[in-house]
Amino acid sequence: MDDKIIATFCLCDDLLKAMHHQEDHQCQMNDAEIMTTALIASLCFRGNHESARAMLQQHGYIPSMLSKSRFSRRLHRMKDLFLILFDLLGQSWKTLNTEAIYVIDSLPIAVCDNIRIRRAKIYSHEDFRGYQASKKRYFYGLKIHLMVTQDGQPVECFLTPGGFGDVDALKYYAYELPDGAIIYADKAYK
Repeated sequence: MDDKIIATFCLCDDLLKAMHHQEDHQCQMNDAEIMTTALIASLCFRGNHESARAMLQQHGYIPSMLSKSRFSRRLHRMKDLFLILFDLLGQSWKTLNTEAIYVIDSLPIAVCDNIRIRRAKIYSHEDFRGYQASKKRYFYGLKIHLMVTQDGQPVECFLTPGGFGDVDALKYYAYELPDGAIIYADKAYK
């Protein structure tokens, strides 16, 4: 895990330096540390920022960790930097994918189950009600559509409402792939 943390920090720090990113000199944590904490939460703690914050502070990786509230506010202000990072990583993985084999699929991000839809306040339209055929259940939330390499490295992704069909999502992929690339998909895309 040490290697993941150090590599993640170096990647974020090098990206920010290459962009000539300026930040306030009074900050307790720099932006590379904020990005590292969020990415380690995703990689090692199933997206739990609080667990990642505690571990990184406890083991001395980031001794001057922000409070939960301040961390969350700083993280939300940096969404454009994450989009740039993910785009650069996607381009790198396309370049490293010499076989040019890709897979597209979608998966649900359920906010709540079908029985609680009437009480849901985050998404209030019927467009967000989707069906997950593999589990034979309805859900309420979003769908993430992914294009990955054959090794599972994400190249492209976007979000749609839960009721959005996979066939309709085909037109939203950028398809900036090399000539002769092969794309595999399940039968939901027919």
